[in-house]
Amino acid sequence: MNFLANENFPVASTRRLRNAGHDVASIIEETPGEKDRGVLKRAYDENRIILTFDRDYGELIYRHKSFIPSGLVYFRFNPHTPEEPAEILLNILEKGKAPISGRFTVVERGRIRQRTFYVKR
Repeated sequence: MNFLANENFPVASTRRLRNAGHDVASIIEETPGEKDRGVLKRAYDENRIILTFDRDYGELIYRHKSFIPSGLVYFRFNPHTPEEPAEILLNILEKGKAPISGRFTVVERGRIRQRTFYVKR
Protein backbone atom coordinates (compact mmCIF):
# COMPACT_ATOMS: atom_id res chain seq x y z
CA MET A 1 0.00 0.00 0.00
CA ASN A 2 1.00 3.62 -0.43
CA PHE A 3 1.14 5.58 2.81
CA LEU A 4 2.05 9.10 3.87
CA ALA A 5 3.42 9.17 7.42
CA ASN A 6 2.52 12.43 9.11
CA GLU A 7 5.20 14.33 11.00
CA ASN A 8 4.15 12.78 14.33
CA PHE A 9 4.27 9.19 13.06
CA PRO A 10 7.36 7.43 14.49
CA VAL A 11 10.26 7.00 12.06
CA ALA A 12 10.82 3.48 13.41
CA SER A 13 7.27 2.57 12.36
CA THR A 14 7.84 4.12 8.94
CA ARG A 15 10.92 1.92 8.52
CA ARG A 16 9.03 -1.17 9.73
CA LEU A 17 6.28 -0.60 7.15
CA ARG A 18 8.86 -0.10 4.39
CA ASN A 19 10.61 -3.33 5.43
CA ALA A 20 7.24 -5.08 5.09
CA GLY A 21 7.07 -3.92 1.45
CA HIS A 22 4.88 -0.83 1.69
CA ASP A 23 5.62 2.46 -0.07
CA VAL A 24 5.80 5.01 2.75
CA ALA A 25 6.53 8.69 2.13
CA SER A 26 7.41 10.59 5.30
CA ILE A 27 6.67 14.22 6.15
CA ILE A 28 9.34 14.30 8.88
CA GLU A 29 11.98 13.08 6.41
CA GLU A 30 10.91 15.12 3.39
CA THR A 31 8.98 18.26 4.37
CA PRO A 32 9.06 18.80 8.14
CA GLY A 33 6.71 21.52 9.31
CA GLU A 34 4.19 20.90 6.50
CA LYS A 35 0.72 22.14 7.45
CA ASP A 36 -2.17 19.67 7.70
CA ARG A 37 -3.85 20.98 4.53
CA GLY A 38 -0.58 20.46 2.65
CA VAL A 39 -0.39 16.89 3.96
CA LEU A 40 -3.97 16.25 2.80
CA LYS A 41 -3.24 17.69 -0.65
CA ARG A 42 -0.11 15.60 -1.05
CA ALA A 43 -1.94 12.43 0.01
CA TYR A 44 -4.72 13.27 -2.44
CA ASP A 45 -2.30 14.03 -5.30
CA GLU A 46 -0.18 10.92 -4.69
CA ASN A 47 -3.07 8.55 -3.85
CA ARG A 48 -1.70 7.79 -0.37
CA ILE A 49 -3.26 6.80 2.94
CA ILE A 50 -2.28 9.16 5.78
CA LEU A 51 -0.89 7.68 9.01
CA THR A 52 -1.18 10.11 11.91
CA PHE A 53 -1.61 10.76 15.61
CA ASP A 54 -3.20 14.15 14.81
CA ARG A 55 -6.94 14.39 15.50
CA ASP A 56 -7.42 17.58 13.44
CA TYR A 57 -7.82 15.75 10.13
CA GLY A 58 -11.40 14.72 10.81
CA GLU A 59 -12.46 18.34 11.10
CA LEU A 60 -10.52 19.36 8.00
CA ILE A 61 -12.05 16.58 5.92
CA TYR A 62 -15.62 16.51 7.18
CA ARG A 63 -16.27 20.11 8.28
CA HIS A 64 -14.02 22.14 6.03
CA LYS A 65 -14.38 19.85 2.99
CA SER A 66 -10.63 19.74 2.43
CA PHE A 67 -8.87 17.29 0.11
CA ILE A 68 -9.92 13.71 0.73
CA PRO A 69 -7.00 11.26 0.80
CA SER A 70 -7.19 7.62 -0.28
CA GLY A 71 -7.64 6.82 3.37
CA LEU A 72 -6.57 8.01 6.79
CA VAL A 73 -5.53 6.03 9.84
CA TYR A 74 -5.67 8.02 13.08
CA PHE A 75 -3.85 6.28 15.92
CA ARG A 76 -5.58 7.36 19.12
CA PHE A 77 -3.22 6.10 21.81
CA ASN A 78 0.29 6.67 23.12
CA PRO A 79 2.54 3.97 21.68
CA HIS A 80 4.55 1.82 24.08
CA THR A 81 7.39 1.61 21.54
CA PRO A 82 8.15 3.52 18.31
CA GLU A 83 7.47 0.34 16.30
CA GLU A 84 4.06 -0.37 17.86
CA PRO A 85 1.92 1.68 15.41
CA ALA A 86 3.42 -0.21 12.46
CA GLU A 87 2.93 -3.56 14.17
CA ILE A 88 -0.73 -2.77 14.87
CA LEU A 89 -1.30 -1.57 11.31
CA LEU A 90 0.41 -4.63 9.82
CA ASN A 91 -1.77 -6.84 12.01
CA ILE A 92 -4.90 -5.04 10.75
CA LEU A 93 -3.80 -5.42 7.14
CA GLU A 94 -2.64 -9.03 7.40
CA LYS A 95 -5.73 -10.27 9.18
CA GLY A 96 -8.13 -8.26 7.04
CA LYS A 97 -9.67 -6.79 10.19
CA ALA A 98 -10.68 -3.56 8.48
CA PRO A 99 -10.23 -2.27 4.94
CA ILE A 100 -8.58 1.13 5.24
CA SER A 101 -8.84 2.47 1.68
CA GLY A 102 -11.60 5.04 1.28
CA ARG A 103 -12.12 5.30 5.02
CA PHE A 104 -11.27 7.41 8.05
CA THR A 105 -10.03 4.76 10.47
CA VAL A 106 -9.55 5.37 14.19
CA VAL A 107 -7.29 2.82 15.86
CA GLU A 108 -7.38 2.50 19.63
CA ARG A 109 -6.02 -0.31 21.73
CA GLY A 110 -8.39 -3.20 21.14
CA ARG A 111 -10.83 -1.18 19.03
CA ILE A 112 -11.13 0.04 15.45
CA ARG A 113 -13.78 2.50 14.27
CA GLN A 114 -14.32 3.58 10.68
CA ARG A 115 -16.23 6.12 8.66
CA THR A 116 -16.43 5.97 4.88
CA PHE A 117 -15.37 8.98 2.84
CA TYR A 118 -18.29 10.13 0.70
CA VAL A 119 -17.20 12.18 -2.25
CA LYS A 120 -19.74 14.29 -4.12
CA ARG A 121 -18.88 14.65 -7.78
